[in-house]
Amino acid sequence: MTKDTENAGTMTTSHQPQDRCRAVWLIFFILGLGTLLPWNFFMTAGQYFKTRLDLSQNVSLVTGELSKDTQASPGPPAPPAERHSLSAIFNNVMTLCAMLPLLVFTCLNSFLHQRIPQSVRILGSLVAILLVFLVTAVLVKVQVDALPFFVITMVKIMLINSFGAILQGSLFGLAGLLPASYTAPIMSGQGLAGFFASLAMICAIASGSELSESAFGYFITACVVIVGAILCYLALPRLEFYRYYAQLKLEGPAEQETKLDLISKGEEPRAGKEESGVSAPNSQPTPRSHSIKAILKNISVLALSVCFIFTVTIGLFPAVTADVQSSIMGAGVWGKYFIPVSCFLVFNIFDWLGRSLTAFFMWPDKDSRWLPSLVVARLVFVPLLLLCNVQPRSYLPVVFEHDAWYILFISTFAFSNGYLASLCMCYGPKKVKPMEAETAGAVMAFFLCLGLALGAVFSFFSRNIV
Repeated sequence: MTKDTENAGTMTTSHQPQDRCRAVWLIFFILGLGTLLPWNFFMTAGQYFKTRLDLSQNVSLVTGELSKDTQASPGPPAPPAERHSLSAIFNNVMTLCAMLPLLVFTCLNSFLHQRIPQSVRILGSLVAILLVFLVTAVLVKVQVDALPFFVITMVKIMLINSFGAILQGSLFGLAGLLPASYTAPIMSGQGLAGFFASLAMICAIASGSELSESAFGYFITACVVIVGAILCYLALPRLEFYRYYAQLKLEGPAEQETKLDLISKGEEPRAGKEESGVSAPNSQPTPRSHSIKAILKNISVLALSVCFIFTVTIGLFPAVTADVQSSIMGAGVWGKYFIPVSCFLVFNIFDWLGRSLTAFFMWPDKDSRWLPSLVVARLVFVPLLLLCNVQPRSYLPVVFEHDAWYILFISTFAFSNGYLASLCMCYGPKKVKPMEAETAGAVMAFFLCLGLALGAVFSFFSRNIV
């Protein structure tokens, strides 16, 4: 064996490196945070966008007027008649402009990721999202008429979710190359993104700060996080642990399976081709175009499970859960904070805890029937939450009126969502061959987004039957 050949195989043949200081784990956590934080901050600033539309007919945008108009009453401000339609349809159009590109581009990423380099997909998406948020932050200080502002905002939402879909699908595919536990930090980071957005909402209410100032802070904070995610991704190839598993992808399937089998038994893999001195025909890599149909057959249960999880979750949260009212009459301060705390903050905390738990504990097993059974069992939350004190209501009675029931239901609902979804996303790439793991991760991300889209449709039905 020559010295050069021996050095080339050092990464994968000498030993299995360790993730020192959990650096790779932390990088995937920050990248996961970066995938959903931009969209969560857009949703958090929804009141800013609607108020901006209502006041955009003025010659200049006075921040004090924004604050006064927004805080004059607990409900949304009364918009001028000529701009009321744009403000009223903002949430519906925003949801449509978010979910449609998310689903379409996640689907495209599942089929085209083999033709576009991974670095282009991930780094390009992060840079594009950063540019969109820089433009959004600048527009906070610029006066724009209602219709152009509405159109520009919707275009930005479409861009955010289009590039976010490519980023998310590519990131799950990248994590599929590593051990199963390295999908968990992505899910955990995404859960923490919602927690940050909820905390920002509560802080804005508590501080009484001007609406435009809060919105500007949201967008700048998102820019800082995205810059951090870019730096983390650029540092990833420098880590030995990541390079070890990336090298396995470049080798033939026979060598991959042999090495991973030896690793699972605690043995050190050998340099097969170098030791033999002959390149055997059956050790050559097979074509890189993996059959989506064959991969989907192996991960179908997990893919449908993660789709079902998010269909149920988005079907109820926040369309139903955000309309629950406190049962305490004249609650005062508690009534003001009830939805921000009990709905958004509690949901995101327990969702994050569920996602994070899979980094330490993974049950049931990927082949266990318990996993799909627990996923289907989450249907019990549909009647439980519909029978809480959702107002206004026309058909169903209120059975669980007390606030404690609602908080109990929303916390277990969120925890089960985070834990089961994270399990499915971790197990999916491990149901296929190592060289198919990236494709499997991208397909799982598509079914996750499909669940989000179906949940958005189901939310209209679930809210109207209350």
